[in-house]
Amino acid sequence: MPSLGADMVSGTLVEWRVKAGDAVKRGQIIAEVETDKGAIEVEIFEDGVVDALLVAPGTKVPVGTPLATLRGAAAVPPSPAAPPTAAVPPSGPAGGEVGRGRQVRVSPLARKRAAELGIDPSTLRGTGAGGAVTMADVEAAPVPARAPAPPPPPSPVEADRSAAMRRAIAAAMSRSKREIPHYYLATDVDVSRLVAWLERRNAAVPVAQRMLPAAPLFKAVALGLKEVPELNGTFLDGAFHPSAAVHLGVAISLRQGGLVAPAIHDADKLSLDELMNSLRDLIGRVRAGSIRSSELADPTVTVTNLGDQGVREVFGVIFPPQVAIVGLGRITQRPWVAEGRVEARPVVSATLSADHRVSDGHRGGRFLSAFERLLQEPEKL
Repeated sequence: MPSLGADMVSGTLVEWRVKAGDAVKRGQIIAEVETDKGAIEVEIFEDGVVDALLVAPGTKVPVGTPLATLRGAAAVPPSPAAPPTAAVPPSGPAGGEVGRGRQVRVSPLARKRAAELGIDPSTLRGTGAGGAVTMADVEAAPVPARAPAPPPPPSPVEADRSAAMRRAIAAAMSRSKREIPHYYLATDVDVSRLVAWLERRNAAVPVAQRMLPAAPLFKAVALGLKEVPELNGTFLDGAFHPSAAVHLGVAISLRQGGLVAPAIHDADKLSLDELMNSLRDLIGRVRAGSIRSSELADPTVTVTNLGDQGVREVFGVIFPPQVAIVGLGRITQRPWVAEGRVEARPVVSATLSADHRVSDGHRGGRFLSAFERLLQEPEKL
């Protein structure tokens, strides 16, 4: 059972997407797990062959509990103590749906999405384990099959999940404020060049390819962290562990309440177009309830962007075990002194909340200075 945040202690296996004997590749989705953050897709981190499934759907187990065994390139022999795969029920909380005279298995996420789109799951051909209908099957359904339907009101289960997420967030943030000595810095950045560059760039491409200011802002954050690595990593067992990679956690609010902060991996290495596409994909999947375990398990820093809510300035609370969070506000026209003249210019407020056990105001100031400098040449990001 993967750890999907410092506040997670257990999770419930909802559905297997593989069976014993299946060959798997690194990054493949093999299971679905229910946590306080919602349903999470669990990835495999090695190539190999599934030896045995050790946990049945519907079972709640602590973080760190083995869910399955894998035979890799070394051809590890099956463990005689491992429970036989046949002991795992063919269905659990993923359940079944009866429709048009036939029984089909539907994952919880797929069932929810099908209801939103007005699709009868029994009309779909399932590509999941045992013919289960998955989220991908629902999303791939032909347009004529999608009858418009208003979103259903929150069910008691969804309400309970939202309350559980709120409790998990409260526990994590309370721990953060209790254990992490925060310090806070802020700066205002003239983004005239960025805004002008975006206008020229977006005028030359189709609407679907237009870029939001978030992409260059996030890229500047990622590159700034490469210059000040004390802000990028985790604090565990009394010591700071810097990360060579910048996995940028993006705080995303959920429609049913609460938020998650999954990662855009290697954000410093992505082009602006790749970063924009990754951001669109991440937000879409989070809102659809399809998050991967690696996206929640390994952010090295978090960005919270409330500019779309009209917020001018936001000071975040650090997500443990990370050591920093960057806040971005709305780009607004403000009085700005340039070459002895007062002009109206687009300005964004950027803030830093950081862990004083690892860095200090001098290093934090260097990061904000790098962030501002990088935004003055947006075409080079």
